[in-house]
Amino acid sequence: MTEFFARRRRGSGGSGGSGGEDELEASRRALEEAQELGDDDAADRVVESLRERLRHALAADSQAEQELRRLLEDLTPIAQHATVSGPQGTVVQAAQIRDIYFQAPALPETGQGVKPDQVPPQTVRFVNRTADLSTLGAWFTEEGAAAPTRVGVGVLDGLPGVGKSATAREYAHRFKDRYPDGQIYVDFADLRGSGRGGADVSEAVGMGLRALGVSDANIPRTLAERTSLFRSRSAGLRLLVLLDDVDQPAQVRALVPKEPGSVVLATSTIKLGELAAFDGARLLSLRPLDADHALHLLADRCGPDAVERERTAAERLVELCGRLPVALHVVASRVQMTPGLTFEALADVLDEESGRLSGLSLGGEHSMSAIFTDAYRQLPADTARFFRLLGWLPGTAFDAGLAAAAADIDATTSQQLLAALQRASLVEPTGDGRYRMHGLVRLYARERAAEEEPQGAHKDLIERVATQCLALAAFADRAQRQDRLRIADLDALLARSQNPFAAEGAPLPLHWLDAERATILAVLREASEHQLHGLVWPLAEAFTVLFLHHRHLGEWKESLELGAAAAAAAVVPAAEARLRSLLSRPLMDLGEYDRARTELEAAAACADIAQQPELTASVMEFTGRYWDRFDPSRAIEAYERAIEVNAEAEEWRGVAIVRYFLGCAQSALGDHEAALSSLHDARQRLTALDDRRMAARATLALGVTHDRLGHPDEAADFLRSAAAVLKQKEAHHYEAEALVALADVEERAGATADVVREHLTRASKIYDDTGSPLAEALRVRLEGGGGAAG
Repeated sequence: MTEFFARRRRGSGGSGGSGGEDELEASRRALEEAQELGDDDAADRVVESLRERLRHALAADSQAEQELRRLLEDLTPIAQHATVSGPQGTVVQAAQIRDIYFQAPALPETGQGVKPDQVPPQTVRFVNRTADLSTLGAWFTEEGAAAPTRVGVGVLDGLPGVGKSATAREYAHRFKDRYPDGQIYVDFADLRGSGRGGADVSEAVGMGLRALGVSDANIPRTLAERTSLFRSRSAGLRLLVLLDDVDQPAQVRALVPKEPGSVVLATSTIKLGELAAFDGARLLSLRPLDADHALHLLADRCGPDAVERERTAAERLVELCGRLPVALHVVASRVQMTPGLTFEALADVLDEESGRLSGLSLGGEHSMSAIFTDAYRQLPADTARFFRLLGWLPGTAFDAGLAAAAADIDATTSQQLLAALQRASLVEPTGDGRYRMHGLVRLYARERAAEEEPQGAHKDLIERVATQCLALAAFADRAQRQDRLRIADLDALLARSQNPFAAEGAPLPLHWLDAERATILAVLREASEHQLHGLVWPLAEAFTVLFLHHRHLGEWKESLELGAAAAAAAVVPAAEARLRSLLSRPLMDLGEYDRARTELEAAAACADIAQQPELTASVMEFTGRYWDRFDPSRAIEAYERAIEVNAEAEEWRGVAIVRYFLGCAQSALGDHEAALSSLHDARQRLTALDDRRMAARATLALGVTHDRLGHPDEAADFLRSAAAVLKQKEAHHYEAEALVALADVEERAGATADVVREHLTRASKIYDDTGSPLAEALRVRLEGGGGAAG
């Protein structure tokens, strides 16, 4: 850069000596000093000064742009790696896709004794709302007493931007001691997606169950079952459940805990009178701040002396902001970031802007449009472009990497621009490495993007973001298992980057996918709307690895529906067959059996067209699993055909897996000798393939089958071996199954009560820790002396 400016000086008749170097060195020292002191304003001034020098150089010399471009290209190999922050903040490196940057929150705890602490932190100092907080505190005083008799339900409603979420969070932080067993948080905006109907209440209850330590394997499939388990799991716990942005009474009712003294506090932009009428909920309408409290907020941000010096102008600003906290924060940031700007001058600008923007569509709030427009105009051109493109970003929260993909910039620049927008109060951090925009700010950003970006820019952005998500999801999928059947050929895409999940300290692949699932689903929706079929179906295919381990059934179903529709639109029958056969799994779990059969029939037709043997075998396997439920003999036929096709294609893992399912079906039908043959073969093949987890499941099935044949010694040996391996592989659900079966076998064979109790105690702990519905029956059995199961 020194040489670049030196050549510019020589070309303009300057000396070309060390003056440019001295100026740059002074700027570098000033920037380092400002960063060390945490003086963001000073750092911004230095950066803006350097930008201004670049702008002058580019304007004065037609050759400067090409020279600067070549210089940056020369530097690219140095900066071509992107930060990947793991759960503990560990920094690893990954080459470009564009850039990969992600940050996953810490792994959630599991188990019976989990104490959730999920309410997001306040990112700015909370002031005012004293009366409203006092009202909430008084409402729930009885619930906070030593011997409460009921569960409290409250709803804060009011205009967007009035401060509902901040007030609810402040209540949670101030009265935390009232809820010694923890705080659960659900943001229904995340579950609503891109305006496609109501939020997924079933998934919300699933989130509540996970917060209470219930494992995915033990979360029931229906809303009624989930709600019942949530009540059972919350019994004996005094909890606060904070529900943000609800719009239906059912969203609140489903998450009311069992224990008296617990409280549900919800926020909503509409008045939910039905909850008051039928559920005893208390409703508190938050109004815009009164003038004194609004001035207090302004004084807290800008200093009380500034407000007192220009009291009249400050009062004008407060009214122009509608006394809404979201607008007041933007105005306060504008004053803080602009040296010499007075309240009076800013009020004059906003007055004029309000009249000029009367036609804007921001909910009819002309003054709000004026406030955001004034803040927007102060942004440098690159920051302004970044801001408006963020308005188009799918989902409600995003990290620097996704924002970088949206704007087609590197992650480091993205982080810098996000910091600038945070200082302007146009984005807020969520506390887990992500950011979000207030709904009104996002609406304004989208309006600016629609007006200022060229035609096709929105689709281009969605394509970049979907490509970023596809690459990361594909890496996560492959990190989980390499030899899975996949239709999409992503070798060229993945060759452009290293696998971030293979780096030391990286987040676990499934954990990252789980943390990002709302965003990925939002990307799938928008990419589908923009008819980016060639990205939608591969992303749906890669995304499904999450749902094979974490059963978010509604989201799994929707993602596969979008993927199958995209594959059909793109006329890729192999992909359509794969996605429709996968879709049968969540449909079966949701009890939509007729639809599951229809999808499997369509998948079989597509597989016939695709003429890929391994795909045909996979569809047959899924068909067999469907018939397992209704007609084991038809399941056996499907499995035998799948084995034959897999063998012809030399897909030996497919043969091994289907042999396992075949053995289970044969045993269920009473053909235990044939089952032993199938299961022994499956176990041998899976062991040779180093799939110890599936081999242990085959061992478990062998133990159960030997027990059915009346072979207690063989059964005990197989079950004992299966339990040990499944424990080692952390497949605790199957470990518990093996231990209970082993206890039954040994008890019937005359083992001592202590031996039987040891197995049952370990299984009981697993069921308790994971929230299994089997926990209660096993607890009763243990309390009864460990007698044989009925």
